[in-house]
Amino acid sequence: MIKNGLLSLSIACLCGAVVSCQSGDKTQPQEITLTNRSAISLTDKGIAIKRAALTAIPEGMNFPLLLTGQGDTVAVQADDLDGDQEWDELFFVTDLPANGTQTLHLSWLATQPRYTPRTSVRFGKRTSQNTPVQARTSDTLLANQLPKSAGYGYQPYQTDGPTWENDKVGFRHYFDGRNAKDIFGKRVSYMSPETVGINAAGEVEDNYHVMEAWGRDVMAVGNSTGIGGIALMIGDTPYRLGVTAADSVNNIESTTLRLVCEGPVRSALRLGYTNWQPDGTARRYTLSEQPTIWPGMYAYRNTASVSGLQGDETLLIGMNNLDPSGQVTEIDVDDTWVVLLTHDRETYNNEWLLGLALILPKDAYLGYTAAPDTGNLSRAYFAKMKAQENQPVTYYAVGGWEMSDEKFKSEAGFKAYVQNLARQLAAEVDIEIK
Repeated sequence: MIKNGLLSLSIACLCGAVVSCQSGDKTQPQEITLTNRSAISLTDKGIAIKRAALTAIPEGMNFPLLLTGQGDTVAVQADDLDGDQEWDELFFVTDLPANGTQTLHLSWLATQPRYTPRTSVRFGKRTSQNTPVQARTSDTLLANQLPKSAGYGYQPYQTDGPTWENDKVGFRHYFDGRNAKDIFGKRVSYMSPETVGINAAGEVEDNYHVMEAWGRDVMAVGNSTGIGGIALMIGDTPYRLGVTAADSVNNIESTTLRLVCEGPVRSALRLGYTNWQPDGTARRYTLSEQPTIWPGMYAYRNTASVSGLQGDETLLIGMNNLDPSGQVTEIDVDDTWVVLLTHDRETYNNEWLLGLALILPKDAYLGYTAAPDTGNLSRAYFAKMKAQENQPVTYYAVGGWEMSDEKFKSEAGFKAYVQNLARQLAAEVDIEIK
């Protein structure tokens, strides 16, 4: 469904459930028992169940219904993750007590349940300067199609590229060749309007750097990669994936975007970069990443991989450092994660406090480095990660704006939140299906 020329909250071909539950005939339920193996209580813990783990689904019963033992409905979606038009995985979030269990009942419906959306994706594009923005679920950007390329001279993308959000925070990716990741600070739990980034005529407009009831774009990015953006180090030299806003030709032959899923409890995008030639080198690389978000956390998960490696490369995961008054802090969290964290005024005109963090897998972490103060890749910290051919690295990028939650006004409050989030993410949940 298209609304105001933009993505609606329902993309039925990609995600199974979207927004009080309206059900038709249903099957007999399967019993799903979840056991929290950790000593901490879990809030909005993401649970994924592969299709193969479930019994045969009756013909014509295509929509999952998940109920607690008390009969309360749990929002759940069936996601097609590989794009073959067949769903692969059930996903939902739930709360679990420390060392506790929960039993849920899964049945199947002939009609689609409706849930309040707690995640969303927005992506729009205009094909000329005089045509309105239209919704897109995929796009390809060629090297000569930048806003400053000959024959263009305008920004085609709503909010410069896709946004993804949950009930806590929003993020956006600069799909116009810059490939940095920005933060939309939120003051509400509902999804921000679909019209963010366009005006009443459907034209691209920067209308999100002012405070609205839902929030605003808060972070200053500059020539960094933003929060969770990727780059590559060859030897001791870091290279930007893509270009800056001043460039007219990209160093990436083809950049692709595909909406993987959008639903009430999970949304995801896949970004691909084919034949990237780092400036001044003869090398060619292909990279991919998949930002994914679910409710309850001031963060998104990203999974990045690279091919074409020659053996002297290091994958870089960025966080901007435009406010030099703060220092980066490195924190070990149990045996699973390393956290890089700052808490300063990484916001427009240094107006607000903003905590930034990367939650990184300890087994791939090689320390961190700082980018130069000037250049096309500058004023940033980078986590250095092992780069192995086509081997994915999964990490989390966190943004805690002081206007979203009082605890983010202090470094101690933000640090405690990130450490608890890391432990929540590491906590293992056993799944038994009968």
